[in-house]
Amino acid sequence: MTTGFFTRLGRLIKEKAKSDVEKVFSGFSKTRENLAVVDELLLYWNLAETDRVLDELEEALLVADFGPRISGKIVDSLRDDILGGRLKSGSEIKEALKKSVLNLLTNKAGKTELQLGYRKPAVVMVVGVNGGGKTTSLGKLAQRLNNEGVKILMAAGDTFRAAASEQLEVWAERTGSEIVVAEGEKTKAPSVLSQAVKRGKEQGYDVVLCDTSGRLHTNYDLMEELIACKKAVAKVIPGAPNEILLVLDGTTGLNMLPQAREFNEVSVVDELGIPVKFVGVGEGVDDLQPFEPEAFVDAIFS
Repeated sequence: MTTGFFTRLGRLIKEKAKSDVEKVFSGFSKTRENLAVVDELLLYWNLAETDRVLDELEEALLVADFGPRISGKIVDSLRDDILGGRLKSGSEIKEALKKSVLNLLTNKAGKTELQLGYRKPAVVMVVGVNGGGKTTSLGKLAQRLNNEGVKILMAAGDTFRAAASEQLEVWAERTGSEIVVAEGEKTKAPSVLSQAVKRGKEQGYDVVLCDTSGRLHTNYDLMEELIACKKAVAKVIPGAPNEILLVLDGTTGLNMLPQAREFNEVSVVDELGIPVKFVGVGEGVDDLQPFEPEAFVDAIFS
């Protein structure tokens, strides 16, 4: 029965994401604007202009935050196909560009759906740096799960930042979730998470969402605390947490990669081969979308 519940839940969330294409398109309007030059470049493309066009195309990808390594990799692949006679028109080049990006997002990645296991409660830990939108993303995830009738318990494991518990309590109220908070000032995060998972198990919750203290990957003590949090929930439910979601803010640019390498959970797909599961497409409570690679590529190259 539990297996079926989580399977149906994952399927339902993905189906709703596919049907809500407009939200994805509007959420990536800035990236789309940065890539609008692609159509202009390829409209008048001819073989003699290949080097100039590809140089400008690489610049457009860089402006759109693809990063130097990925941008170079995509453009080199296009150059080989053009010079090899496999791409003969601007429209063919654009389709090859879209296919290259889609391949980068899907070839190395694992499953993009939430992996919630086979028994209740599923435990999800949310980690990330300060100011990266971690607690807000947890709240938005709670809203999405709540919309499907999921019984949610939140754990206010960010014991480092004074206002964090209050912020999460607001999200709990907004999303109809229950919450476990630290009982005293000296209560440590692993204790809060352990209490929450025990309560989730005893009282029949479907999902326990665990917030954690924002940290830089260079802060050894806080990274050690994260390991302790993981061990604490595993003592209550062997194999937990089912998911550890790393929240990365795209506006931090290339700082995302060293963060992700150190956290070693979720990152830019081609660099670390680990899947993207959700993308934030706005500030609203419903603006956390399950990541659909095809919809993403269509949205940024529309």
